[in-house]
Amino acid sequence: MKLPRLLLFPFSLLYGFGIMLRNWAYDARIIRSTEFNLPVISVGNIAVGGAGKSPMTEYLVRLLKNRYKIATLSRGYGRKTSGFLLVNTGDASSETGDEPLQFKRKFNDITVAVCEDRVKGISCLKQDHELIILDDAFQHRAVKPGLSILLFEYTGFFKFQWLLPSGDMRETMAGIKRADLIVVSKCPQNIGNSERNAISGKLKLNNQQRLFFSFLKYGSLQPMNADLTVRLLNSLNDTSRIILLTGIANAEPLLDELRQYKAQVIHQKYPDHHHFSEKNITKLVRAFNELSSGDNLIITTEKDVQRLNISSIKEQLKDLPVYYLPVEAEFHETEKVLFNNYIEEYASKPTVNN
Repeated sequence: MKLPRLLLFPFSLLYGFGIMLRNWAYDARIIRSTEFNLPVISVGNIAVGGAGKSPMTEYLVRLLKNRYKIATLSRGYGRKTSGFLLVNTGDASSETGDEPLQFKRKFNDITVAVCEDRVKGISCLKQDHELIILDDAFQHRAVKPGLSILLFEYTGFFKFQWLLPSGDMRETMAGIKRADLIVVSKCPQNIGNSERNAISGKLKLNNQQRLFFSFLKYGSLQPMNADLTVRLLNSLNDTSRIILLTGIANAEPLLDELRQYKAQVIHQKYPDHHHFSEKNITKLVRAFNELSSGDNLIITTEKDVQRLNISSIKEQLKDLPVYYLPVEAEFHETEKVLFNNYIEEYASKPTVNN
């Protein structure tokens, strides 16, 4: 543990005590959770950021949207608005948060809403929808979901874990007991049985819980500017020079993906949900212009591009080859069938939460 975080260790003890007391109050029903008479699926994690909640939420949307009238409900982290808000494709990320805006632009045929009070949000949506997906809601215990999906990032099992603020954990591992399905995300595609068993042993799940292992599947490079065309990742090679712009919690899986193609990568890294300033973009443009001539491009993430899609920044980038890289959560086929069956069986049950 680095010294600045070590100095915060006493505050982590206080934080942990507060979280344990809060969870005990909910478990003992001293504080009551609200249940709803329609399917509510919660997607969340225990550590701060980087577990792949957005790809998992999108996976559920693709699985269910053609059979049910669904809505996603997020807090809308980083937005300047408050209260319940329906998201539209033309909104700014500062009004909605970047992830909800990404959901809406990707799945315009579903309802996407934000509300920091999830009980209020579900109450506004329940009359017109058959199923609601809560994004990043594992710690939002005011709502009791009918099905809870808890994500753990694969690399997190090999790091020291401690509570906020000296660590990245939102609560202790005891919280796992509230989850129905546990997904270890961002795994190597060739993860072996011995590693799976070791992780399962660390989690100590009960007989009613189910464990799955997912990996990331990257798509093709999508142009931010209309005069460019889609580009395949395998078009990158050792002559390619990439400036990677990210404002996400963990860019390592993306860096690993790009490095497979032997490209030279210069990473301009900002904090998760960072609102890019014109100064940030000026730095980006300068770095790009300083590259020697050749196959040069700028790559960002699908989440980051939501925050770049404002007129002043688009003007700065209009003449540059800027692409974003979509990513999806995926399972190996056997696990995929089992996972989908659990989700579909739950979604098909009438009044499952009542």
